[in-house]
Amino acid sequence: MAKVDLVKAVTELEEDLVIEAVKAQLADGVPAVEILGQLQEGMEGVGKLYEANEYYLSELIMSAEVFSNAAALLGSALAEGGDQKAIGTVILGTVKDDIHDIGKNIVSTILSCNGFKVVDIGVDAPIETFVEAVKTHKPDVVGMFCLLTTAFDVMKETVAAVKATGTSATVLVGGGPVDPNVAKWCAADGYCKNAYDAVEMSKQASGAN
Repeated sequence: MAKVDLVKAVTELEEDLVIEAVKAQLADGVPAVEILGQLQEGMEGVGKLYEANEYYLSELIMSAEVFSNAAALLGSALAEGGDQKAIGTVILGTVKDDIHDIGKNIVSTILSCNGFKVVDIGVDAPIETFVEAVKTHKPDVVGMFCLLTTAFDVMKETVAAVKATGTSATVLVGGGPVDPNVAKWCAADGYCKNAYDAVEMSKQASGAN
């Protein structure tokens, strides 16, 4: 049987082939970290196609699912070799009064597959929850989402409260109606148009670039 190109299978969203290839490589004794690297490379390919407008949101959601299912197979093997250090810590949450989570979940998965430790505080997250998470986890980045324009005010208040903790974390905002003007109005440090912006800006914030 021909050997499956794992990177290509991920980029082309061939979930059955991805799972088959991961299982085959594990059986052949390929280190889990090496397999994870191939999965990450495949996701970078998805990112490039997304940026080129060849893939859309549906493909992005599908790629996150393919990656998650494949990475789940590596769980115990990665834990055994668990000396892979996260390149940075990111706190993610959808602000209070907004319960949308698709964008947040995609960003969470794609940050994870790029080597970040992600602390997801969920949706409709009160200001205090963001503040407590910042104090507890001392992140490099705090990412806030909203899909409702009515949540802009609370997003602005949340940014102010996070900054008032004295954290050196970079505060990024994103979501459907959010744009650079909203980010500026909220006094955030940056605006992420998509998950790949979030990865690049998080790498810069954590000194990984």
